[in-house]
Amino acid sequence: MTRFFVSPEELGNDNIVLTGENASHAKVLRLKVGEQVLVCDGEGRECLCAVVDSGWNLEVLDRRESVSEPAVQVSVYMAFPKADKLEHVVQKATELGVYEIVAFPSARCVSKPDEKSLKKKLERWQKIAASAAEQSGRGRIPRVVILPSFAEALKRGAESELPMLFYENEQSTTLHMALNSGQWKSAALLTGPEGGLEEKEVRQAMDAGWKVCTLGKRILRCETAPLCALSAVMYAAGEF
Repeated sequence: MTRFFVSPEELGNDNIVLTGENASHAKVLRLKVGEQVLVCDGEGRECLCAVVDSGWNLEVLDRRESVSEPAVQVSVYMAFPKADKLEHVVQKATELGVYEIVAFPSARCVSKPDEKSLKKKLERWQKIAASAAEQSGRGRIPRVVILPSFAEALKRGAESELPMLFYENEQSTTLHMALNSGQWKSAALLTGPEGGLEEKEVRQAMDAGWKVCTLGKRILRCETAPLCALSAVMYAAGEF
C-alpha cells in the first residue's frame, strides 16, 4: 500500500491534504478516487485513508499505531567514517528497523567534518532515512543525531538498557552472550571508524557501563559492523 509521511499536526486532522512532494508523488502514481493509502507522522502513528478527489484530499478511515515498527528500540552509534559510508548505514539500518543513528568523532576518525559541512550532511542523512522509511514500509523515520565527542556518545548510549561496544580485540564476550544477559527493550550498538577504536577508548566505555563484545574472528568494515550487529539484535528480539 502506498505510504506518505506528513507532520504529526497534519495527521491529527479528520481530513488530510497531500501537498508538495507528497502531491507530486500521488500524481505520478495516478492514485484514483476511493483508493486507500497509509499516511504516517514519522513517529510511529498512521492513518488508513481513502482518496476523496484529484486535489489529493484524503478521508481518514482508521487511526492506529504503526504495525511495522519493532517492539525494541535499537540505536546505532557510529564514529564518523570516510566518504559516503554513513549514507549506506543510514539507509540500510532504517530498513532493518533502527530507532536512531548517532554519529560522533573518535580518536582514529579520518573524517573530521566541520560544523558547516556537518549541517549539510545531516540534512542529507535525514532525507535518506525518510526515503528508506517510506520504501521499507516503516511508520517512523529514524532520527540522525550528531554528537560533539566520544564521551558524549558514551554517556548518551549508556542510558539504554543494553549498551554494547564492538571491538576487534575482544576475545571472550560474544554478541550472543551479551544478548542473553537479561531482559531488555532498548539497546545501543557502538562501532568505530576505519582504524577502529583505541584501547583507552574501550576502557573508557567499560567504565561508563558498556559491554564490550566481539563480532567474530573476522575483521568487518566499519560500514558492515553496525549492520551486522543490528541484524543480529533484531533477530534475537524476534523481529525477523
